[in-house]
Amino acid sequence: MRSDSAAASGPRAPWWLKLLAWGGLVFLHFPIVVVCLYAFNTEESAFSFPLKGFTLEWFRVAAERQDVIEAIGLSLKVALAATALSLVLGTLASLVLARRQFFGREALTLMFALPIALPGIITGIALLSAFKIAEVEMGFWTIAAGHGTFCLVVVYNNVVARLRRMPNSLVEASMDLGADGLQTFRHVLLPQMATALLAGGILAFALSFDEIIVTTFTAGHERTLPIWMLNQLGRPRDVPVTNVVAMLVMFITAIPLLLAWRLTRGTEQVAGSSK
Repeated sequence: MRSDSAAASGPRAPWWLKLLAWGGLVFLHFPIVVVCLYAFNTEESAFSFPLKGFTLEWFRVAAERQDVIEAIGLSLKVALAATALSLVLGTLASLVLARRQFFGREALTLMFALPIALPGIITGIALLSAFKIAEVEMGFWTIAAGHGTFCLVVVYNNVVARLRRMPNSLVEASMDLGADGLQTFRHVLLPQMATALLAGGILAFALSFDEIIVTTFTAGHERTLPIWMLNQLGRPRDVPVTNVVAMLVMFITAIPLLLAWRLTRGTEQVAGSSK
């Protein structure tokens, strides 16, 4: 039994490759651990080593800061609006592009991927120019629209991949039994797309919540939580509070990513698929 399981799992990686993998993980996550540790430090100085003590005082201070509460509230509202926008547009785009063949289809597919492939500063400058030309006042809705441009991509990618794995016979059977397009979408397509939509929406929320580059160009006088944190870098006495807020942001963005991974794990197969 042991040999069969070992054969199924594949050959073992050499020790040096494991060491490199663990070294890479430590290199990536050590700064995050440092920020979390110093959120509990009793000292007000930026990063005094070793830690002088353990306290929850900075969490209380952060909870009482009105600017922190307002920044968190704005980021949550923007993330929810961007997620809703990306769910609607991403689903509609995937329904059109997943199964239909028409002139310009590949060009449209590329255009949907561009916002997340391009550097954020390019997207931000393009959106700023477009809003200025249209004489749109910068604020909440320009931030949400800007975030929606790249959040749409993750929803589209999740849904279009699920639709392409779904056999067309399910839709054809529904139509043959007398269902119209809306009924087919509601009773056949939507149940198959549900986990892909949920995972895409969670990823879109996480991307929007901690986005700063595009936000900088589209926010106007509004201050989301990432912009608040950027402004705090010039205030050394507020570093403990900033560490607390940074840890909060990491948890708010990490939990949705883990949920999305959990939801999409093992969903390669769809009902009615022959594979």
